[in-house]
Amino acid sequence: MSLKLKYGLFIIILHLTLAILAYQLVQDQKVWFFVIEIAILISLFLSYRLYQALIRPLQFLASGVDAIQDKDFNVKFVKTGSREMDKLIEVYNDMIDNIRIERTQVQEQHFFLNRLIQASPAGIIILDFDGNIADANPKAIELLRLPKEHLNQPLSTLQHPILNQIQQMEVNTSKIVSDEGFEKYKCQVSDFIHKGFNRKFILLQELSQEILEAEKRAYGKIIRMMAHEVNNSIGAINSILHTMADFFKTENPEWSEPLDIAINRNNSMNKFMANFAKVVRLPKPHLERTDINALMRRMGRLFSVQAQDKRIKISLHLAEQPLKVAIDEQQMEQVLVNIIKNAIESIGEDGLIELNTTQSPPSISICDNGPGIAPEHADALFSPFFSTKKDGQGVGLMLSREILMNHEAQFHLKTGEDGWTEFWIGFKNT
Repeated sequence: MSLKLKYGLFIIILHLTLAILAYQLVQDQKVWFFVIEIAILISLFLSYRLYQALIRPLQFLASGVDAIQDKDFNVKFVKTGSREMDKLIEVYNDMIDNIRIERTQVQEQHFFLNRLIQASPAGIIILDFDGNIADANPKAIELLRLPKEHLNQPLSTLQHPILNQIQQMEVNTSKIVSDEGFEKYKCQVSDFIHKGFNRKFILLQELSQEILEAEKRAYGKIIRMMAHEVNNSIGAINSILHTMADFFKTENPEWSEPLDIAINRNNSMNKFMANFAKVVRLPKPHLERTDINALMRRMGRLFSVQAQDKRIKISLHLAEQPLKVAIDEQQMEQVLVNIIKNAIESIGEDGLIELNTTQSPPSISICDNGPGIAPEHADALFSPFFSTKKDGQGVGLMLSREILMNHEAQFHLKTGEDGWTEFWIGFKNT
């Protein structure tokens, strides 16, 4: 039963009782009966005014509560002229104005923060209360190549090289993490309060490009300076050596062979510097849609004789449909030559090399069953001038890295648990 109904029943019963008592007591006294009836009418009028003063404000409050429950913060009341009522209305209207302003500010801040996260150049991953991935901005999805099915899943169940390392980090800590390729990231784990509880978020900043640019500035300056000095010196020295070799061929033949060795060593040094200069002068790729399957078949034919001489079998496992990707064919061919050549040299004799392509995602992988990569060398494979070969110059993988980075391709080189070594390349432009 509502308060309004209770109040109405109380007033009706009270005045009806008074009217009956007055009739019973003073029905013979016309004047007093008339006075009492007038008093009852006045009491009814005052009761109605009291209803307006007490019950109507409660009705206003009830309608205001309903509006708040419906999240309608535009409902305001007009003053009635009653001092108490107008004061209550004024307080309510001020409260609604403050709620509406604060709600608008919160919505604007939430919208701005969401746009900022989506446009951030750093990868941001937000976890829910249970440690599941609640959201990830486009940069995080791009950096980590997160499939959609990883969303709303806990980090502990995901087999991802970066996320597995992040899972072991404490809140408010940061460190440099790397995946199975060249990429390195600065990772920071922090938390924030949401609905009274802590939630984690992960900030990922790509360092690979910064490291690469710093390396290129450093070794580029050194290589240019060394090439200038070496070329100037070798040109003059070889000119003198050739003159002496021609002279000693007739006068003292025994000196001819040492001079030829010296000339060959100078030519090797010149070639050595030319190989490093290729990295510095590498042009930007001229992208054209190219069938990767046809390119892989050509690579297989190119190395077939060399592989047969060492009893190495090269097999192709290519996508069924033509795999056309936007690449610089000459530069990508140089990358594949370096990879397959390294695989043959790694095996030595009696082994297998597989050339694979996949349609979705568009990718290449070259696998071999050679001795594999030593764990202590895994992080340094793409470093400038690093080589595990006795006479290696460390140019092949460095040049391949430059070409693949210019193509905005993803890549890694690793030895799996099955003993096979894989060089994987994933293409962005199709």
